Amino acid sequence: MIDWLFDPTIWASLVTLTAMEIVLGIDNVVFISVIVARLEPRHREKIRQVGLGLALLFRVMLLFAITWLIGLTQPVFTLFEHQVSWRDLILIAGGLFLLAKATREIHESIEDGNGDGMTKNVSGGFWGFILQIAIIDLVFSVDSIITAIGMAEHVEVMIAAVIISMFVMYLASGPVSDFVERHPTTRMLALSFLFLIGAALVADGMAFHIPRGYIYFAMGFAAMVETMNVWSQSRRRRKSGKK
Repeated sequence: MIDWLFDPTIWASLVTLTAMEIVLGIDNVVFISVIVARLEPRHREKIRQVGLGLALLFRVMLLFAITWLIGLTQPVFTLFEHQVSWRDLILIAGGLFLLAKATREIHESIEDGNGDGMTKNVSGGFWGFILQIAIIDLVFSVDSIITAIGMAEHVEVMIAAVIISMFVMYLASGPVSDFVERHPTTRMLALSFLFLIGAALVADGMAFHIPRGYIYFAMGFAAMVETMNVWSQSRRRRKSGKK
């Protein structure tokens, strides 16, 4: 019954699928980092834990509803010779939500007038933040699990890959969120990433696939440049302090 545990091809698929889930999880980490950056420090860890917990829950639930999930790829109606499925509609809605969210966050950050005015009191709005994270978690979960279905035959392998990837995402989300909070300029960079991700989701939903490699390369290059800028600025401050 557990002979598959000793099958090298199973382990190979687990490693491949885990790596893919980690890469696809970058979107989740960026969004959660942007959300928690506007909260009081005492609430950030709780929101991050709930957000990633929901992401894990959605993914596992969808794995146990594979038949229903596959049905989401069946055409619902045709628009301009393009067969639109429920998956397409979910991706388009999620992409538009990200575009609207990024626009609003940029507007509020600029209207605040400075980086220190970004912190919000979560009192009374806890479930509002959770709802936003849950919506995006669901969109990302549908996309990643549909992709995962074609890469592994055993549900157990998919669940293991999802759990491992979520653990890695949890470890990464803390440092990323702290970095964004310490360096307000990186927040704008993160919001621009949300624009990229949102545009890619809308494009996918409209049958125009943008290879994720292009998007992640752009994000990685921009993050590297910003990190060098932050490092250079820190060095200048230290030199000024010595003088």
